[in-house]
Amino acid sequence: MKESQKQLLLIDDDPNLILLVKDYLEFRGYHVTTAENGLEGINILKELTPDMIICDVMMPEMDGYAFVKQLREEAHTSWIPVMFLSAKGQSQDKVKGLNTGADVYMVKPFEPEELVAQVEACLRQKKRIPKPKPDSGLTLQVPKNVELTKTELKVVDLVAKGMKNGEIASQLGVSQRTIESHVSNMLNKTGLHNRTELARWAMESNMV
Repeated sequence: MKESQKQLLLIDDDPNLILLVKDYLEFRGYHVTTAENGLEGINILKELTPDMIICDVMMPEMDGYAFVKQLREEAHTSWIPVMFLSAKGQSQDKVKGLNTGADVYMVKPFEPEELVAQVEACLRQKKRIPKPKPDSGLTLQVPKNVELTKTELKVVDLVAKGMKNGEIASQLGVSQRTIESHVSNMLNKTGLHNRTELARWAMESNMV
């Protein structure tokens, strides 16, 4: 693979779709690694850090929702853009997919040209966000006027203690979706990229 060649991870349990999409994307210059379900995708991510992930929603072993939730909770993968592919095209299905953490939701069947256009748009957007570097000593750039609500302060305190969203939800007596929303709001307020940076910022700012 050329150094400048973008690496994509394609996850789908339909071998025909895998073959079609892989061939089309590779023809357009991308390097594509494939997996048959979310669990296999998680294992691949232990060895590979793709520039983007294209993922089916309904799959055996681990579906797209569970896969993306786990992806977003890990610091080294939380930044990776994800495109959902799904046969479910209702508005509520798209909302659920995007709320789960996907960046793009495409309904099957789709035109290959549209898929490529969405991939390229997603990659252009993510160019502006640097990949997080583990144990980086770089100063976090956060606006000085950021104010957190009382609930957000409770959440970030538990994030800094190393608790996952599900554990925090259980402790505070709310749904995991509520905690994910609080974390997302704090990331938007601060401009930070993941939970690890959020915890570091809270500790450096003596919030916890």
